[in-house]
Amino acid sequence: MSRIGKKPVTIPAGVKINLEGNTIKVTGPKGTLEKTLSDAINIELNDKDIKVSPKEDTKTSYQLYGLTRTLIDNMVVGVTKGFKKELLVTGVGFKADVKGNLLQLSIGFSHPIDFLLPQGIQAKVEKEKIIKIILEGHDKELLGLTASRIKAYKQPEPYKGKGIQYTNEVILRKAGKTTGKKK
Repeated sequence: MSRIGKKPVTIPAGVKINLEGNTIKVTGPKGTLEKTLSDAINIELNDKDIKVSPKEDTKTSYQLYGLTRTLIDNMVVGVTKGFKKELLVTGVGFKADVKGNLLQLSIGFSHPIDFLLPQGIQAKVEKEKIIKIILEGHDKELLGLTASRIKAYKQPEPYKGKGIQYTNEVILRKAGKTTGKKK
């Protein structure tokens, strides 16, 4: 049994949950999320919480048990508090700007990159010594996908660390070439 799956998902005030078959729709102050979940899982909706349990005694049911509970919890947290991802842009001459739902990146290519933000994702750019892109949204899956697509334009390289990285990411640095007399 999954320890995560055993915990019930508490429903905070102001959140409405509609369950039809295996399709769950969560509505809150930040927006609405809808997801179709697996048939191998039982979902019980009460007034104060949601309980998840496997329907059958199979390996697949037990694998999806904790996952389903986490997906539902992420939907509830997303429509109440929202999620946030931060990216650092490191490099000489690198720039980032937000205009409406368009993120403009100048990251060492011959042309600037215009990245269209998906609906439900907002971006802010803080310009200090290092440029920080802050992405916010209520859908955790879409937010992570958007952040990884932005990061894929310029992966951080190991010698100087130039590129786009997450704030909590550690880049293993390599030593560059050294010159000197050969013996």
